[in-house]
Amino acid sequence: MGLLQEKFAKYDLPQQFMAKGVYPYFREIDSHQDTEVLMDGKKVLMFGSNAYMGLTYDKRIIDAAKAATDKYGTGCAGSRLLNGTLDIHVQLEKELAEFVGKDEALCFSTGFTVNEGVIPQLVGRGDYIICDDRDHASIVDGRRLSFATQLKYKHNDMEDLEKELQKCESDAVKLIVVDGVFSMEGDLANLPEIVRLKKKYNASIYVDEAHGLGVFGRQGRGVCDHFGVTDDVDLIMGTFSKSLASIGGFVAGDKEVINWLRHNARSYIFQASNTPAATAAAREALHIIQNEPERIQRLWDITNYALEAFRNAGFEIGDTESPIIPLYVRDTEKTFTVTKLAFDEGIFINPVIPPACAPQDTLVRVALMATHTKEQIDYAVEKLTKCFKQLDIIK
Repeated sequence: MGLLQEKFAKYDLPQQFMAKGVYPYFREIDSHQDTEVLMDGKKVLMFGSNAYMGLTYDKRIIDAAKAATDKYGTGCAGSRLLNGTLDIHVQLEKELAEFVGKDEALCFSTGFTVNEGVIPQLVGRGDYIICDDRDHASIVDGRRLSFATQLKYKHNDMEDLEKELQKCESDAVKLIVVDGVFSMEGDLANLPEIVRLKKKYNASIYVDEAHGLGVFGRQGRGVCDHFGVTDDVDLIMGTFSKSLASIGGFVAGDKEVINWLRHNARSYIFQASNTPAATAAAREALHIIQNEPERIQRLWDITNYALEAFRNAGFEIGDTESPIIPLYVRDTEKTFTVTKLAFDEGIFINPVIPPACAPQDTLVRVALMATHTKEQIDYAVEKLTKCFKQLDIIK
């Protein structure tokens, strides 16, 4: 066995939990994604999807993807810089920029590569990146690729953010990068206070709206719109793989900044452009969200119903204000075990363990869609209460 193989042969975490029959990952789904799916040959309620609008099997979106494939083919066979720019890419960018209230936008092939490619190109030596310590892994990887000085502040702790800003040189670029909605905990960034500190210390703000688009703000424009701070946020990033029922991502901002990124963001200029089908699907989903406000209202009706139900049942759900509901377990083995027990009861939920959270903050993550029903929520609360009590997580 070579040194490379020896290094990774010691990684036995999956095997430990496989041996106990509670390994929860990479389960195969045999159907389309909706509130109910087929897994391992049986029907289970899906509470692990980020498809907040419930659009992944909408016929209008499927038809748009088919029509784009018929017209353009299955792929672009090149980067946007060279032969990979289609008219529908440009149209989607214009519509996204208008939607989030910015001059221009750039579309990438995944949301992860937006943060990975954009953040390092915004700041360099002599500049600063200041991140919330619970920012998404894509933000972490993006900042690691930068030569800027990297600072972190305690989660949503504005006093700690101010202390970090005070460490920065006054004439340097200071980029605050933050999730609008934190993907595991479901709480919101304190954007009004971050904007106040931005102005006080002459900083800039980059907001990841991956879990905010389609959920918060007017017509689902996101958390920046929800707080009324869009004009004070310098760059807004979003993904297509949640509410927009596709795959891809974008960043929007002032035309000068976007023009720089268009010619310098490595994950944009060296990556094959998004497929015609994915681009058309995201665009159609954007139109549906804008034209069907009742869909967002349904999501919030079911979210408020579920938040109250889980609290009343005695679950610890933290400070969530979104369709992401963390059910805290605070023990890795119990987190995997309760996930297995829930699956046996016909409920799919996502376990969250390090490095996605601190060791003492392990949880299972319940995510809601506009297409969930109150009856499905009632069933989930009943069965999850049973599972949590069985492991003495709640009384």
